[in-house]
Amino acid sequence: MPSFGAESISSSLSSKDIKIKIYRTIILPVVFYGCETWSLTLRKEHRLRAFENRVLRRIFGPKRDEVTWEWKKLPKEEINEMYSSTNIIRVIKSRRKRQAGHVARIEDWKGAYMFLVRKSEGKRPLGRLRCRWEDRIKINLLEVDGGMDWIDLAQDRDMWRAFVKAVIILRVQ
Repeated sequence: MPSFGAESISSSLSSKDIKIKIYRTIILPVVFYGCETWSLTLRKEHRLRAFENRVLRRIFGPKRDEVTWEWKKLPKEEINEMYSSTNIIRVIKSRRKRQAGHVARIEDWKGAYMFLVRKSEGKRPLGRLRCRWEDRIKINLLEVDGGMDWIDLAQDRDMWRAFVKAVIILRVQ
């Protein structure tokens, strides 16, 4: 029984197409599990991008320099050219927005909607305010379109789908 861990991705016995299929069908679903509820910080985004680059470097392997004939790891730009799929951060943001649209369309009396729109009680800890899940949605809405209320926008499914697609297209810093 073959294992589908790091050995199979870095093995020279498997083709790059097989390795990419393993990455897309086995590894990415594990990474994306529950991503709809995350509030991504810049540190978490950086770590996810580093993880994606590390796995893709293992898949595509090192590159031999044509002048010195030394093996070097592939730069991010070349990896992005070789791997034509969407950036991991963009996928997470689009999934989060899609889930937010589902929750916003739920009737007012449901628990998930009430939890989403209610204001927390008590004081926040000292220091910089923590960015909440709803705050990230508002930030993405400002990046894409502008000042419309996201809950009102989510009521129209076609408009919300266009917003989610625009989040995927956005250039992630």
